[in-house]
Amino acid sequence: MSDIYWPGVGAVVALYGAFIVVGWLGARKTRHGGASDLLVAGRAMPLWIATLTMTATWVDGGYLLGTSEGAQTSLALGIQGGFCFGISLILGGLFFAGRMRRLEYTTLVDPFESRFGKGWAAVLMLPALFGETIWAAELMVAIGSTMAVILGLNLTTSILLSAAIVTLYTVWGGMWAVAYTDVVQLGLIPVGLLIAIPFALDRVGGWETCSSRYEAAHGEAARLVPPLRATEGYWQRPTILRWWETSAMLIMGGIPWNCYFQRVLSCKTPNSARWHSLLAGLLTMLLVVPPLLLGMAASAYQWPAEQAAVLAAEPALTLPWLLREMTPHLVAVLGLAAIVGAVTSSFSASILSAGSMLSWNVYRRLLAPQATVAQLKLVIRYSILALGIGAAVFALRVASVQQLWFFTSDLVFVLLFPQLVMALFDPRANRYGSMAAFGVSLVLRLAGGEPLLGLPALVPYLDSIAVALPGEPEQWYDPETGTSAIPFKLMAAVAGLVVLPIASRLTARWDAPRPLERINPLADLLPSG
Repeated sequence: MSDIYWPGVGAVVALYGAFIVVGWLGARKTRHGGASDLLVAGRAMPLWIATLTMTATWVDGGYLLGTSEGAQTSLALGIQGGFCFGISLILGGLFFAGRMRRLEYTTLVDPFESRFGKGWAAVLMLPALFGETIWAAELMVAIGSTMAVILGLNLTTSILLSAAIVTLYTVWGGMWAVAYTDVVQLGLIPVGLLIAIPFALDRVGGWETCSSRYEAAHGEAARLVPPLRATEGYWQRPTILRWWETSAMLIMGGIPWNCYFQRVLSCKTPNSARWHSLLAGLLTMLLVVPPLLLGMAASAYQWPAEQAAVLAAEPALTLPWLLREMTPHLVAVLGLAAIVGAVTSSFSASILSAGSMLSWNVYRRLLAPQATVAQLKLVIRYSILALGIGAAVFALRVASVQQLWFFTSDLVFVLLFPQLVMALFDPRANRYGSMAAFGVSLVLRLAGGEPLLGLPALVPYLDSIAVALPGEPEQWYDPETGTSAIPFKLMAAVAGLVVLPIASRLTARWDAPRPLERINPLADLLPSG
């Protein structure tokens, strides 16, 4: 118990108390409202709140810790997540947000139901539901690990405390409570991390010394984007190709998430929905700077042997260890507050998003179409509670949550991005085309192998491609680990984009295309009387 930093624990408890108060204020807006207030804030969210809650959702613990971790390998890996997420929001605003808000949908799944029918829409919901839930679990692991390093608390205590507080105010107030607390939580991020930067740079001799040490240690990896041509050192062809494939997955795969569209659909107008996404994209890219600079400082710091061994084994702990070892206690606690704010804002978004899909698209649209508003509100709250508990249990029991989250994230990209594009923009898309595209994309993705699930790559699929590519086949595919630099995930997503319209047209005589239309007007979600 002597290793616990009690002033820091007190600060975190006070911070959670503030979250509860702010969440309670948000919950007051839903006290006499309908289900619409819980799910999409009554479609009355101001532009500035929508922008900040969207930014807070995307700038999560994985964003902050991952940026600092990526900087240990290369600057391009450090900025990849933040910049690609930002571009994803900008593309979402340009092409998807206005259309979804104009049609007055409630969740990501609604256009699938309108175009492909309720039953198949429920199947398409599964990757999104699993992705949101596992993302929430991964966030709890991130916050537990950070508190363990900075405060000395054990992982279980940190996870249970954080999950309980956030689930409580999310159940209370739904989208309004989440949005209000997001505004506060987002403000903690730049404050907590910007204060830490001067102290971290001072420990390595200032910015010039930091940058020169970083360049000397990383060589050609100290560049923001990969070169156009392969080099003999770090940027070989497989490394470049893998970077661009991951970037494509983050950009396009960042769009078909219900937590994104929940904010889009909460805006007052289609134009407001479009602008909030564009502004949030710019803020998301801007906030990559503080954790990137801190990651560079950590890389330039001469760590003691014990800490160096810990960071070599767990590079994701770079930012927490920097705050602990390179800044004063008070600054470290402020940095922890930034990470706590980032994690809790995204956790609340993910369980609200998953609960919304489960209660609206499964319970109301599929199982109980005649359910009253009071019954739906009760199911929404129970769904959020169950998913919050499930995510916490998952975080405690599964060691490979982060890897599983990456797998579900690329499944969302591979399986749902083609479906969303065609559902919204191809008037001749039908259910059979959707099923064919889903099956082809899933088979091609699984054929690439998945070490997490013990699935080997199909040799004819990847080995033959590797042999045909320039360089040694071993550079492209490692049969022992099942990892590949061949962009089979991108290939699987592109295949879905090609197969869906072709198969839809070939099967039009058996399954006539359905028009894309409103399926749940706002009045249907308001309380009667």
